[in-house]
Amino acid sequence: MSSQVAGSTVAVQTVVRKLGLGAIIGIIFFSVSGGPYGLEDVVGYSGAGMAIFLIIITPLIYSLPIALMVAELATLMPVSGGYYQWVKEGMGPFWGFQAAWWAWVASWFDLAIYPVLFTEFSAYFFPGLETTTFALGPVDLSLKWIVGVIFIWIFAGMNMLGSSIVGDSSKAFLVIVLLPFLLVLVLGLFQMDYNPGTPFVPEGLSTMEAFGAGLFVIMWNYAGWDGLSTVAGDIDNPRKNYPKALAITIPMITLIYLLPTVVSIAAVGTEDVEWTAGAFTLVAESIGGRWLGLLLAFGAVVSAIGLFSAWLLSYSRIPFALANDGYLPPSLAKLHPTRGTPINTIVIAAIICSLVTLLPFGQLAALSVLVGGCVLMLEFVTLIVMRRRFPHLERPFKVPGGAAGPWVILVLPATVISIAVYYTVLESGFLAGVGYAVGGLLTGVIAYLALSPAKRRSGIDKRVNFETGELTG
Repeated sequence: MSSQVAGSTVAVQTVVRKLGLGAIIGIIFFSVSGGPYGLEDVVGYSGAGMAIFLIIITPLIYSLPIALMVAELATLMPVSGGYYQWVKEGMGPFWGFQAAWWAWVASWFDLAIYPVLFTEFSAYFFPGLETTTFALGPVDLSLKWIVGVIFIWIFAGMNMLGSSIVGDSSKAFLVIVLLPFLLVLVLGLFQMDYNPGTPFVPEGLSTMEAFGAGLFVIMWNYAGWDGLSTVAGDIDNPRKNYPKALAITIPMITLIYLLPTVVSIAAVGTEDVEWTAGAFTLVAESIGGRWLGLLLAFGAVVSAIGLFSAWLLSYSRIPFALANDGYLPPSLAKLHPTRGTPINTIVIAAIICSLVTLLPFGQLAALSVLVGGCVLMLEFVTLIVMRRRFPHLERPFKVPGGAAGPWVILVLPATVISIAVYYTVLESGFLAGVGYAVGGLLTGVIAYLALSPAKRRSGIDKRVNFETGELTG
């Protein structure tokens, strides 16, 4: 459709809705989890007992508040662009732009994690990935980086084929990822010779130090509940299906994390296995033999594919939304005529990701969580502001607790993020802990000042139509 703004016709792009409940659950699963892979470091950093405690408590104090906030805002404003449109509607153009820009910056680091994980997991099958390099003049390129770049562009191509392809593949990937852990769970139940809660914390660490040591890792494993909001326009009946999918996936992901971790620790203990990335593969070999280790390693490779594909679907819509609103060049707001996908923004995401994969995994994860956490705080504030500004709007889902409800669910994740930042700075120093993230956040102000003139010249001013759930203007 189109509308008349400042004497010119402006095309208002909308995306065909294609994703049903099953596809939404699959995409949320890979936006948030991708399986228990990555939890091994929580056991190594925090101890067996504290790891189990963190797996249980984090959904209650971090995931559930975020999901409740997302459910209310997503059903109030089920529009393409998700949290960008929510914050812009509630807090104005400046903060809306910051939410989108910060999420885009976070995406540069977050997307790059999954090609790194893919090559790490693939090295189990092809050890040469770890050691092979190619000399190109003064630069040495590792085979791992080259394989990672190939991975990026193959699955960027899949994203270009449409959101339904991503949704369907996510359902298949989910089964492939979970099957090896189901086998570990079943076989491990007959080999439980250790107390899974021992040691509760590693020797030499206090309870709070152990809690803080594993917190960032567990937050990363439980992050991403708002990711699918950017493609709300692709969802069939988002006001019904989005909150239903969140209600299903929170307990599902918690159990998928908890049960294999408890059984694995009980079956092999913590002394004979180094609990770091890849430990679940060694656990599988110990419990079921080489065949089960191979199956679990293959599931890890598929998990990295599913995570990258789901997040690329979400993150590619951020520059699309900014372009559709006049901040970025109109070419970034173009959709494929038959697939309905923003191909140009997918290409840009793939280019940036190909370069950022050169950074180490730990730095990528920390930057992603910190910058993404600031976006979450803007979303929570938006929930409170929208309650005050528009108290009578129909809300298919509403955070319980009356007027105090939004404040309660804001305090919990804000406290968790603050604790994580404190311990990160304590361990890594200010620059590595938060300095780079602060620099990334400040680019949002610079970008807003630089791009606002283009926005004003475009004459575009889109707003949410609360009755239809569409963008107009």
